[in-house]
Amino acid sequence: MADNDKNFTVEEREAMQAAAKEARTRRSRAKKSPEELRAAGEADLKEAIDKLGDTDRALAEKLHTLVSDVAPELVPRTYYGMPAWGRDGKVLCFFQPAGKFKVRYGTFGFEPISNLDDGTVWPTAYAVTDLTTKDLQFLADRIRQAIS
Repeated sequence: MADNDKNFTVEEREAMQAAAKEARTRRSRAKKSPEELRAAGEADLKEAIDKLGDTDRALAEKLHTLVSDVAPELVPRTYYGMPAWGRDGKVLCFFQPAGKFKVRYGTFGFEPISNLDDGTVWPTAYAVTDLTTKDLQFLADRIRQAIS
């Protein structure tokens, strides 16, 4: 173990390794058509979801369905090994499963390319422990605003 390795948790090191792999994958897919990129990203996202524990997997599947329905223009992908959706090669929103960092709730978050600005302070992530119909409607509205 290198000296710097003790500064990061196992989960953080795994996330960094996933990000490096994702960068290599993006470079290798650079000349693919948009359809091929979408299909490859969908496969990567589903593989990431399949690796999750039961609760996180159920939440990720619901979020994937939601994002796909509300914003079909967003391309599925992974982000530090987590399910994500983006455009123009950048992540717009992502799901951070609770099990990834051994915390009590997952989060559905938005990256800075999202159009969520509202004054000088606005939320960019939401704790997720379950997804009711009302919750899905709320997040659908946030996604619509983020892509506007």
